[in-house]
Amino acid sequence: MDIPRIFNISESAHRIHNPFTPEKFATLGAVLRMEKGTRVLDLGSGSGEMLCTWARDHGITGIGIDMSPLFIEQAKLRAVELGVTDKVTFIHDDAAGYVSKEKAGVAACVGATWIGGGVAGTTKLLARSLRPGGIILIGEPYWRQLPSAEAVAKGCLAGSISDFLQLPELLASFDRLGYDVVEMVLADQDGFDRYEAAKWLTMRRWLEANPVDDFAKEVRANLTSEPVRYATYTREYMGWGVFALMAR
Repeated sequence: MDIPRIFNISESAHRIHNPFTPEKFATLGAVLRMEKGTRVLDLGSGSGEMLCTWARDHGITGIGIDMSPLFIEQAKLRAVELGVTDKVTFIHDDAAGYVSKEKAGVAACVGATWIGGGVAGTTKLLARSLRPGGIILIGEPYWRQLPSAEAVAKGCLAGSISDFLQLPELLASFDRLGYDVVEMVLADQDGFDRYEAAKWLTMRRWLEANPVDDFAKEVRANLTSEPVRYATYTREYMGWGVFALMAR
């Protein structure tokens, strides 16, 4: 069980596997007003930065689930580094369909809503692990400006324009699901740059260390195309944010 190899390579030096910066995660943790001891479930937890820093800064406890053995190992090391191994646990597993036996005060999927087939399905999945009165966190892209053609959407690595909504429509979709949007923190272009551009040096170093690897051709193709693709499409058209929801 693992994610596609290109992500394990290109994001192997990332602590955060989305366009948030450490400052944005700190802001999110503060605005949620979590009490000490709040249990947080994070589906698609990546390298564990959110859970580990919130355990350190807010005294939460939590469990993170991710398909990548590499990212799970990095999360465990981060927990050791921050001295929170008694507060957070990371499990290598498929987050799709995962339901926690112990109900959480915050249930999150920050950037991996494919696990539930989209926002609606992931929200429904998270609700199964949430205690009454708890908060769901959804991290999701949105269109900063609507693409003029399907080719532009594909340049943003979307399947089609219909894959994402503009921000007002995304917020309205939560209302239709029966949730109040009680907070949101949005990524900025610096966060997008850090997430995307940091991959390029990682891929270049990997290519230098693995010149005869069978996968080198694909990594080389990504390194060659990604800077221009990102600057042309994703940087101009895509937004990303984390939205805090409470059921009515």
